[in-house]
Amino acid sequence: MPQSLKYIQGMKKEGIIIDAVTPQNEPLHPGNNPSLYMPSEQQRDFIKNHLGPVFKTNSITTKIVVYDHNCNKPEYAIDILKDSEAGKYIDGSAFHLYEGDISALSTVHNAFPDKNLYFTEQWTGSKGTFTEDLNWHTKNVIIGSMRNWSKIALEWNLANDPKFAPHTDGGCTECKGAITVSDSENFTRNVSYYIIAHASKFIPAGSQRIASTQTDKLSTAAFKTQFGKIVLIVQNDNQADENFNIKFAGKTAAVTISGRSTATYIF
Repeated sequence: MPQSLKYIQGMKKEGIIIDAVTPQNEPLHPGNNPSLYMPSEQQRDFIKNHLGPVFKTNSITTKIVVYDHNCNKPEYAIDILKDSEAGKYIDGSAFHLYEGDISALSTVHNAFPDKNLYFTEQWTGSKGTFTEDLNWHTKNVIIGSMRNWSKIALEWNLANDPKFAPHTDGGCTECKGAITVSDSENFTRNVSYYIIAHASKFIPAGSQRIASTQTDKLSTAAFKTQFGKIVLIVQNDNQADENFNIKFAGKTAAVTISGRSTATYIF
C-alpha cells in the first residue's frame, strides 16, 4: 500500500481529514531537508501513473497540488498541467516567493484558468526586522497572491521555541514562527502573526476578492465576505504618510495611512 494512502487513511481514523497534498516540497531544491530533486516530467509521471490512479481506486478525495516551489519557474506547473492524463487528477498548483515575482501565479492561471492556485510558504527569519517583514510580506504574500488568483496565503511556520526548534537535522535554524513558545505558560507573538492577522481576522473562508485600484505607493486587495462586509487591505510602500480615498457604492471616505505600514478597513 502506498505510503501516501496509508497516511491519509491513518489520519482519517484519528478524525483528521487531509485536504490536499503535494508530491514534493520544493522539488527543484535538493539541498532542502528533507527534500528530493524531482523535475516536472518526473512529477507529471508520478501523478499520472501512480498517485492519481491510487487515489481514484481508493476513493480518496484529497486534492493533489503540483510544484510547491518558487515563482521563478511557472513553467514547471504548466508542463504538468498540459498533460491531460496527469491534469485530470490535479486540483492546482502551489507557489513560494524566495525567487521570482508573484505575478507568476497569473501566468499559470491564464494558461489553466480551471485549476486552482495556492500560496503555501514564505518564512520570516531571526535576522529580519518587524517593519520590513510586515510590509514586504503584506505587499507580496497577502495582497500580491490574492491579486494573482491564489485561494490562500500561508506563512511558514506556526510556532517554535527560543532556539528556533524543533526542526529536522539540517533544517532551518533561524525560521521564526508566528509565535515563540518560551514555556508552558508563556509565548510571544512575532511578525508573521500580524502579517496573517491583517487578513485572517477579517476575511472568513468563502469570501471573494473584488476589484480594487492600485498606485505606485499603495498596494490593495478588497474582499466581499459572505456576511456582506467589504474588507480592504492597504499597504503603504512609501516612507511618508499617504492620503487616499476609499470609494464604494457611491460613498467616499478620506483616509491617511502612515508610511511603511499596513491597515485593514471594514465597511
